[in-house]
Amino acid sequence: MSTVSPLPEEARAQEIGQFLLNYKFGLDEMLTKINILREELAFRGTGNPIEHVSSRLKSIESLRAKAERIGCPLELDAIAEQITDIAGVRIVCAFIADAYQVLDMLTTQPDVTVRVIKDYVARPKPNGYRSLHAIVEIPVFLSDDVRRVPIELQIRTVAMDFWASVEHKIYYKYAKDVPGELVAELAAAARVAHDLDQRMGELHRTVHG
Repeated sequence: MSTVSPLPEEARAQEIGQFLLNYKFGLDEMLTKINILREELAFRGTGNPIEHVSSRLKSIESLRAKAERIGCPLELDAIAEQITDIAGVRIVCAFIADAYQVLDMLTTQPDVTVRVIKDYVARPKPNGYRSLHAIVEIPVFLSDDVRRVPIELQIRTVAMDFWASVEHKIYYKYAKDVPGELVAELAAAARVAHDLDQRMGELHRTVHG
């Protein structure tokens, strides 16, 4: 019984599916690293700096939309080169010092290659956004190959995460055309959130040395 050759559309879908599957495997590897750190630190009783973790993998639709938005050709090699946030992990910590500690623990592992680190905590964006961002590559061992997959890390405090969540909802509601008074309120709220982070960090250092 002969088999029917796949249509070009089916072959293309399979190619894109395999492309995204590599990123899913990269996410799985990174989440394993994070879970090992959480369990080890909990076992040692030294305090777990990680409050919670979330991850996301761009869908084909969102990948296509971003490629078109940034003028990236809709070819997998170009997408892999120009779009570095296909797979992402967000780590939320209680304190600013914890965020830096987690970033250091993850980026100094011998099989992790750091592409870039952006410190938006020390140097916030103009709108007040604060977070630690890093693009790292980790190896994914397939049946016949080893792929180095880029993963975007976002590491922030609870206060930073809350502010970013509210800011995202506001910009989504207004389709990015946010009234000036709300922009000013967001900037003021960002300063309050940072002040809270600093005060809570000082209290933590006072109690725990």
